[in-house]
Amino acid sequence: MMTEPLKLDILVFGAHSDDAEIGMAGTIAKHTTAGYAVGICDLTKAEMSSNGTVELRLTEAESAARSLELSLRCNLDLPDRGLFITPEHIAPIVEVIRTYQPSVVFAPYWEDRHPDHVACSRLVEEAVFNAKLRRYMPDLPPVHVKQLYYYFINDLGKADMIVDITEYYDHKIKALSCYQSQFEKGNPDSVSTPLTEGYIERVRARDSLLGQRSLIPYAEGFASKTPIPVHLFDTMKA
Repeated sequence: MMTEPLKLDILVFGAHSDDAEIGMAGTIAKHTTAGYAVGICDLTKAEMSSNGTVELRLTEAESAARSLELSLRCNLDLPDRGLFITPEHIAPIVEVIRTYQPSVVFAPYWEDRHPDHVACSRLVEEAVFNAKLRRYMPDLPPVHVKQLYYYFINDLGKADMIVDITEYYDHKIKALSCYQSQFEKGNPDSVSTPLTEGYIERVRARDSLLGQRSLIPYAEGFASKTPIPVHLFDTMKA
């Protein structure tokens, strides 16, 4: 008997494993705890990383996936530091979207110090558009993604919305801690990078700052290039 393919509520794309966790692990944990089916698709195996190996990075990514209770984690094995806006790089992203039919897709913010994060953002935007075209890759049925949102990794842009992740911050730290090869210094084969110099604490400070104006201890921010639909606004009665 054939089984129905897994359908995701949320699909998060990152150039490398750990990108999604840096930007939105708390939001992911909040949704998986609530019963949502969430997946992460890493575009590359981060083979150009200064620390760690491909094999170790894949093991760490799977540990983080279990920690966050993901329904899916996949890797497209596109070239690290070789992501370009080409049909060959767009097509596999479209295939993932059409296979798992997410309602909402997340990608890295379109401005970041790492060129691969910027390229990933553009590739996912192109793929979300192509995914709805019925004559593009006609062997797979088209998928219309309801909303594409962008999360922040290294550089913080203007957030159009924030998610209160205070109750799930331990989940975020646990997921980030899976990537010892990237965030811990002192390993015999490691070299100093921005990630090994207190990066997790800087992420914590950023998430605290994002929530400050709303009196939220920890929040993750997101941006959108399109208007955000609202059904009803919350109101406060006098």
